[in-house]
Amino acid sequence: MGAFIQSIEGTPQGATLALILALLAAVLHAIFGALQKGRHDPLLARGAIDASYGIMAAPIALFVVPWPEPHMWPIFAGAFVIHGGYKWAALSAYRRGAYTVVYPVMRGTGPLFTVIGAWLIFDETFNGIQWLGVGVLLAGLYGLAAYNMARVTVARDTLVPALALAVLTGLFVALYTTFDAYGIRATSDPFTFLAWFFFFDGLLFPILAARFYISMDNPPTLAPLALRGIIGGFIAFASFGSIMLATRLGQVGEAAVLRETSTVFAALIGWLFLREPVGPVRAALMALIAAGAVIVEAAG
Repeated sequence: MGAFIQSIEGTPQGATLALILALLAAVLHAIFGALQKGRHDPLLARGAIDASYGIMAAPIALFVVPWPEPHMWPIFAGAFVIHGGYKWAALSAYRRGAYTVVYPVMRGTGPLFTVIGAWLIFDETFNGIQWLGVGVLLAGLYGLAAYNMARVTVARDTLVPALALAVLTGLFVALYTTFDAYGIRATSDPFTFLAWFFFFDGLLFPILAARFYISMDNPPTLAPLALRGIIGGFIAFASFGSIMLATRLGQVGEAAVLRETSTVFAALIGWLFLREPVGPVRAALMALIAAGAVIVEAAG
């Protein structure tokens, strides 16, 4: 599989596959985000998910894929630190603000700075029409956050710090997207990067979650939490793996923008399966998000 990815790099077939993978990552990221906001504390959910994909990745990293080249170990160390900061910021925002408010802010901040980072590191440039598409997408995402913020009735006293943490999370999203794109391009086999990344990334937050679980007065039953972790682990493999392969096969900035259509897919999932109302305003804002992504891709 790694040889196939290498064989289509820089080809029209590779660009098409990058588009498909970025959209697949958007759908899966919407599902993954929902798994972290249910009845369990976000730290417990994150710890269960990380433990699951760390355990699943271990035998693949150790016995299946080629071992990393020596220059990859500092890259894995950097990714470990960056993703740790990202998770801390995201979980802190989820604990302080409504999911429907902080999530669009996180996702809106991410692609803007990812496009800038891709320009600085990979010399990727957007033309004027693509920047217009980014502006349309950001207008939809931030408009959705503002619309939801005006109607939220819970945790309003912590809304300002929640929004600040959401912006910080978006910066971490841009940082890890750009850094991980560099990492997956730095190794000959992309699946080596993915397997070892998940193995290392699954080490920290299960420990933090276990300490938090022990300190709780009324800790939840472990079986449902473990099930959520296993499901989330498989989704994380597919979601993160898809976007990372997309950044190897195509432009990092374009992949980042397409992934942020996850907000649209999250709303569609809520409407189709949870019977959550959308309404004309939210529908129009989601149309802006989708239109922005289409403009960026069509003008590329």
